[in-house]
Amino acid sequence: MSSKNSHEYDLCVAVNYYSPYVSGLTEVARVLAEGLAGRGWRVAVVAVRHDAALPLRESRNGVDVYRSPVVASVGRGPVSPGFPSLVRRIARRSRVVNLHLPMLEGALITALPLRVPVVTTYHIDLWLPPTLVTRAAMAAVRVSSRVTLRRSDAVVVNSDDQAQYSELWSILRSSQRSAIPAPCLDRRGGEATYRETAGPHIGFLGRIVPDKGLDYLVAAFAEIPDPEARLLVGGDYLTVAGGSVIDRIRTAAERDPRIRILGLLRGRQINDFYASIDAFALPSIAESFGIAQAEAMMCGIPSVTTDLPGGRYPVLATGMGRVVQPRDPAGLRVALLDVLGWDADTRREGAKRALEEFGVDGCLDRYAALFRLHGARANALM
Repeated sequence: MSSKNSHEYDLCVAVNYYSPYVSGLTEVARVLAEGLAGRGWRVAVVAVRHDAALPLRESRNGVDVYRSPVVASVGRGPVSPGFPSLVRRIARRSRVVNLHLPMLEGALITALPLRVPVVTTYHIDLWLPPTLVTRAAMAAVRVSSRVTLRRSDAVVVNSDDQAQYSELWSILRSSQRSAIPAPCLDRRGGEATYRETAGPHIGFLGRIVPDKGLDYLVAAFAEIPDPEARLLVGGDYLTVAGGSVIDRIRTAAERDPRIRILGLLRGRQINDFYASIDAFALPSIAESFGIAQAEAMMCGIPSVTTDLPGGRYPVLATGMGRVVQPRDPAGLRVALLDVLGWDADTRREGAKRALEEFGVDGCLDRYAALFRLHGARANALM
């Protein structure tokens, strides 16, 4: 955007958790912020300080990051009383604010007019393992999301498939809605450093949490008798909000020595992970897109995922994989064995479609055009 205006920032991104925290939602916000900053935009991110060791303000890869102190947490939700006011303060110094939902504070942030266009990215209907506390938390977030979406000038969803099956579809349907896939990085060119044998290697990459359905993947893999087969499980389990299921995965690995727990992977390690596997598995029981599966597809690795609105979209849009029912280890095993047999030409054509659909540059172009449009409209009304 042009710097010839009175605003300090072209864009303010508001998200509960931000880098170095890792989740799909966080990665969308990070890639968007850093990508536009790399194009010359002045970008601020406002988040909570999920780790007390992090500074309240810093510059990360060309982005000004502001963090609000956290006083407690409820499930996955950080309690940061100063977060809404900090978002509003930085938003007023910006041309456009981009809120990333689900976010409990959305209604508070938009309670009074911001005098700046609000573009809201609605990632997913919040899902938490059901308890009395989490049911109350989900209900509160649902109400806040309804209010925030109604007050937004524009709404972005990862796909119309995700939106149409959302519990908030009645609001999304009448919103100024754009379907823009999560921007996915090109991870091609890695080295197969995690590959151990000539047998099939199946990979999962994501947070080691209940909603990813890893128990079903472990059960499916156990029924593949090949002693040369490997299951590579990569992802964070130390700092995930709401708790991890790593103990169950470790127990499974003790029973089956073919399972490898890789932990959190970053940078080139992720490229090497994709270069090491023959099929990707995303057995989620709650999912809105699955950046890791789309990146795997872009590397020529077919994905087997579950039949969930939004989560199934990357496979349906490209044909680069198979869709199975959630919580179905037998179906998951059959689909994995199917895609493991795909030839190089099929994989290459699928990768081409995935690169065209999910490549980061195209997604950034569409976000940038949306932000420019609403920024220009706001200026014209001033």
